[in-house]
Amino acid sequence: MKIAITATGNTLDSMVDPRFGRAAWFLIVDTESNTLLEAIDNTAGKEAAHGAGISAAAQVADIGVEALLTGRVGPKALPVLEKAGVKAVNDISGSVRDAIAGYSGTTGPSPTPQQPSQPASGQGQGKGGGGGGGGNCGCGQGQGKGQGQGKGQGRGQCRR
Repeated sequence: MKIAITATGNTLDSMVDPRFGRAAWFLIVDTESNTLLEAIDNTAGKEAAHGAGISAAAQVADIGVEALLTGRVGPKALPVLEKAGVKAVNDISGSVRDAIAGYSGTTGPSPTPQQPSQPASGQGQGKGGGGGGGGNCGCGQGQGKGQGQGKGQGRGQCRR
């Protein structure tokens, strides 16, 4: 299987780069023979003012890999990879060689000791609306998502 891995260097002994769009290198590897097929310098992505993830996703998709191993793929790059049929596997750390050895090709890395993922949290936003009939006031509750998880609340206005 042909996969891409974000790396801090251009060899299999390099560490996995936790960033996708701004990774230093993309290593293209054949998992059946454990050979490095190509090392792609991503200097342009590292120095891009914006859009690094989307550009990197298009570049990786054009290579024709089946999967991408990385620390984290951002929300704008993920749909580009999915549309191209590239499976993104997040939360990969350690050496590139170890990441390849731990990748099964179907469910992501096999259970090996790795850095635990931190739960996401964030500020949510939402609007609520409600109205009351008669002499009663109503209140509504809205939901919104922030980065991670969040819930917004709002109060309806009384119309008297």
